[in-house]
Amino acid sequence: MSEVTNFDIEKEVNPHFGSVWYSDKPYNILKGGRNSFKSSVIALKLVHLLIPYILKGKKANIVILRRTGTTIRDSVFNKLQWAFSKFGFSRYLKMTVAPFKITENYTGSTVYFYGLDQFQKLKSNDIDDIIAVWYEEAAEFESQEDFDQTNVTFMRQKHELAPFVQFFWSYNPPRNPYSWINEWADQMRGEEDYLVHESSYLDDRLGFVTPQMLKDIERIKRNDYDYYRYLYLGEPVGLGTNVYNMNLFKPLSKLPSDDRVIALFYSADTGHSVSATSVGCYGLTAKRKVIRLNGYYYSPAGQVNKKAPSELSKDIYEFIKATASQFKGARIRKRTIDSAEGALRNQYYKDHGQHWMPVNKLKKVNMVDYVHDLLAQGRFYYLENPIPTRLEHCDSNDIFIEEHKKYRWEEKKKKKPLDSDNPQVVKEDDHTCDEFQYFCVDNARDLKLKL
Repeated sequence: MSEVTNFDIEKEVNPHFGSVWYSDKPYNILKGGRNSFKSSVIALKLVHLLIPYILKGKKANIVILRRTGTTIRDSVFNKLQWAFSKFGFSRYLKMTVAPFKITENYTGSTVYFYGLDQFQKLKSNDIDDIIAVWYEEAAEFESQEDFDQTNVTFMRQKHELAPFVQFFWSYNPPRNPYSWINEWADQMRGEEDYLVHESSYLDDRLGFVTPQMLKDIERIKRNDYDYYRYLYLGEPVGLGTNVYNMNLFKPLSKLPSDDRVIALFYSADTGHSVSATSVGCYGLTAKRKVIRLNGYYYSPAGQVNKKAPSELSKDIYEFIKATASQFKGARIRKRTIDSAEGALRNQYYKDHGQHWMPVNKLKKVNMVDYVHDLLAQGRFYYLENPIPTRLEHCDSNDIFIEEHKKYRWEEKKKKKPLDSDNPQVVKEDDHTCDEFQYFCVDNARDLKLKL
């Protein structure tokens, strides 16, 4: 195992993270903007902590947690494999994905990966010999209680040779200054056992932020400066009242002649006797533009005979058939629907044998953030004159634009504006807004949005 000595900290860890690398604190909170490489530093640090145990022939374990288990593969699991490779350690490892684990062959030392949905399992699952725990994207957790309830479990399973279990948290600060995690991190400043570290892409001295990345950052900075401050500088810029900057919804009079649609996506927010049903048809182009091509919108308001699920099922099927048939070679990638909707989903499968995928809902502020990411990249467009279907309740994006113009955060009548840790939107005329969010969240990987 002589290869492990080849790791050069001066080439792999920016000087700004020196306090993290040499930290002797039990609790380490790393907050900062995107491309600050805080997660990369933690991944390297964890491997660095593990290797001395392995070289001594001792088994030691690490636990890594994310709120959503479905994001593990494309984030922390890949990141740890990368970190082990930096130490020349890959050949000594066994990787499994069901469950997610990275195990060193000689000692059995293991890195375990869990989602929030597995917390209860953790409490009854003795891992033992734990030396470190990492909460990645810590702002996605519900509250500090999520940490407190599991930290004690991990502490009880400390490795006998470790002075303590070393905990790490990494996250991008939420927009809301009064978010629980922003206040929690501020409260921990100055605590004897805590390191609170801040970083941004501006702290890079080793050239990890490539010219291409810088160009993309500058594009977002031009499009939406507040979003740039939040996303890349890690500043809690506040929520304001308007949810979106409507200048980032770009109209198209017609489809571009030099950029074909290569994939189609459908997203639905449904209602029956009371609220409206909105279904959006979105196209992804070869040049990575995202275009709202058409929409189905039916409101039962004022209707004496309201559409039943069987009627909506037929309408939506005809809408999809009429739009999809106009894009040869562009297959339907996914149909996404509100996870709370069961009746129409079941009806549609019964009628047409096709599944709608229920979206994995997040807090509203996090759902909105996926849309912000797409908008700030300057890649979202809508057709002023949608591709024609000549069907009832279709062939217009006007309601989509009007609802987004009116979309607002609730104003709290308290001392602190929007001081709830889970701010909400005004729930009026928001059906296209919801289905747009479902589309962005459920297709984040295809759309190259943050995960």
